[in-house]
Amino acid sequence: MVRLGTGIGWRPEIADAVERMPGIDWVETVAENVCPGHLPESLLRLRERGVTVVPHGVSLGLGGAERPDEGRLTALAERAQALDSPLVTEHIAFVRAGGALTASPRLEAGHLLPVPRTRDALDVLCENVRIAQDALPVPLAVENIAALFSWPGEEMTEGQFLYELADRTGVRLLIDVANLHTNHVNRGEDPAKALAELPLEAIAYVHVAGGFERDGVWHDSHAHPVPRPVLDILTDLASRVSPPGVLLERDENFPEPAELERELDGIREALATGGARRVAAPAEPARTAAPVVAEAPAPVRERLALAQTALLSALVAGTPAPEGFDRVRLGVQARALAGKRADVVARVAPELPAILGDGYRPAFLAYAQRNPMSGGYRRDALDFAGHLLAEERPADSGAGAELREWWLERSGPKPRSRRPAVRLARATRRVLLRR
Repeated sequence: MVRLGTGIGWRPEIADAVERMPGIDWVETVAENVCPGHLPESLLRLRERGVTVVPHGVSLGLGGAERPDEGRLTALAERAQALDSPLVTEHIAFVRAGGALTASPRLEAGHLLPVPRTRDALDVLCENVRIAQDALPVPLAVENIAALFSWPGEEMTEGQFLYELADRTGVRLLIDVANLHTNHVNRGEDPAKALAELPLEAIAYVHVAGGFERDGVWHDSHAHPVPRPVLDILTDLASRVSPPGVLLERDENFPEPAELERELDGIREALATGGARRVAAPAEPARTAAPVVAEAPAPVRERLALAQTALLSALVAGTPAPEGFDRVRLGVQARALAGKRADVVARVAPELPAILGDGYRPAFLAYAQRNPMSGGYRRDALDFAGHLLAEERPADSGAGAELREWWLERSGPKPRSRRPAVRLARATRRVLLRR
């Protein structure tokens, strides 16, 4: 087992600050955001100093009904090798549905969604995890996710589900204590019970993050300070086992470096408090090679595919909620997915909010209600712009011309111009002149 120590999520916005922070033993980077042949200079400098870098995947969809995509597995393996990482991590979630198993259009969630804790879903997940393990050059660890809603008819608790997954596959676990808190608020699940049911010897490392509560729903934002209840769960975990590594996640709304350092100090204090309470226990037996996981029968994958497609369609395409789900909570989740799409599209295509000004977000949210993602976020940005142009929006003819020029620049097989930066500057200037 690799001892990682204390780390922080590496993001380009705080790269310089992370390099200067004292006591950082390792960092984690979103795998899909780095290119093996063009690694950020900051990550290279950290590697040269002996700081471990772990790629954290978000797009495999190991909890989905389909088998993992070979191209995505190859890409994740390449990043692990380029970063000389001791392990890679992903999520226990599904991120897309539809397609061949349901003879329906493929739907992209653009976010991590919970899998049902059923025997069918566990069988599929176990096979998908073993496929991923066989394709990766280093060990895999999988993360429990936060959820805004529950599946009807679940057969296991979260701890039981994770225990069986680790027992049947030998996969390591990335335990996110912030997600345990989220599930406590949103689904009434006891974090202490979940920790008591976990195979503690399988823990690879731990995530800690902040969020906020609105109308009785906890949102795992990764954009707010770590609250006391999350640190309390970390203390509880540390009283049971010494985690090999703990990492602070922050994805946006970045504070001053001094505040991040204070949060890291709070994490270290929670670990020390828990460690002082820990009672020596008999060593857990070493894990042997996992048994071969049986292939999930086709009908099992098809049942799961139909259930996930119906749910995702309700969340991103406005179809009726499947029977047994809390419709209010699904509405909250649908709005959260649309908001995340709007935020990410604004980051990958900053010209759009520059062109549309204050009208960007309401226009995108209205578009997202009936137009699911058909591919990645860059494709989403193009589809959104094309939708506005087809409806002869925006009304401002100048902005409309700018939007059409942007769309034509990027929608063809090759760029019409090599000067996108000039176009962004023009669009920004237009916004400033309107104010």
